Amino acid sequence: MEKAYKLLAKQENISNNEAKDLIDAGLVSAKGQILPVARAEMSENTKFSVQKVAKPAIVFENDDILVVNKPPFFVSEKLEKIFKFKLLNRLDKETSGIVLLYKNEEFKERAIKEFKNMRVKKTYIAIVQGIVSEEMEFYEPILTIKGKTGAFSRISPRGKSAITRIFPLMISGKKSLVKIEIDTGRTHQIRVHLSNAGFGIIGDEKYAKNSSKRMFLHAYELELLDLKFRAKIPNDFNVFGFEIGKEI
Repeated sequence: MEKAYKLLAKQENISNNEAKDLIDAGLVSAKGQILPVARAEMSENTKFSVQKVAKPAIVFENDDILVVNKPPFFVSEKLEKIFKFKLLNRLDKETSGIVLLYKNEEFKERAIKEFKNMRVKKTYIAIVQGIVSEEMEFYEPILTIKGKTGAFSRISPRGKSAITRIFPLMISGKKSLVKIEIDTGRTHQIRVHLSNAGFGIIGDEKYAKNSSKRMFLHAYELELLDLKFRAKIPNDFNVFGFEIGKEI
């Protein structure tokens, strides 16, 4: 028996730290199951499957801002190292889509004011469990607790206000493709509201308690200071019988 990350490092001819990062990102599986812990003891004959991560793509750039389409399994903070600018917003590691990086302090201050005053329009696309046949709105306040293993959010009267709107797009079997608009940006807001309503996002292991090759949540559009950005929907959303074009 040997620790999983050491076995993976040997198999892929990479360093132990690189192997740990791959496992922590949820990109490594064995016997059809994603490895949850890098230090898990495993047989030395174990064969690993490693999912490749796409590269972030530039959506828009000017003297003030850089807009990037972040792939899933990619930590937002890594964008700062790649592009040498600072983040204006973040997405969960599992979520793909629009991330903003600012180039100067003047624009940063203007943008932050827009976020605080809820004048930034954010639209997401998701594949969820269940049949969504009509528009819905959720207003339950969300409380976030941050610990050593990361943040966890839940519905609570002691939480902060949160507004989420859901619009049905397509239905396939017992799954739905939906458009989501949020006015607030609480931690894991969409994931918590949808899971609480019985429409958990496919691949959301933390809140919906289901696994998939990825979490099917994509930050599709963002409008800020008379600018509108769109990150095309990933090809891997064309599963479960959905036929999605580049735009919705």
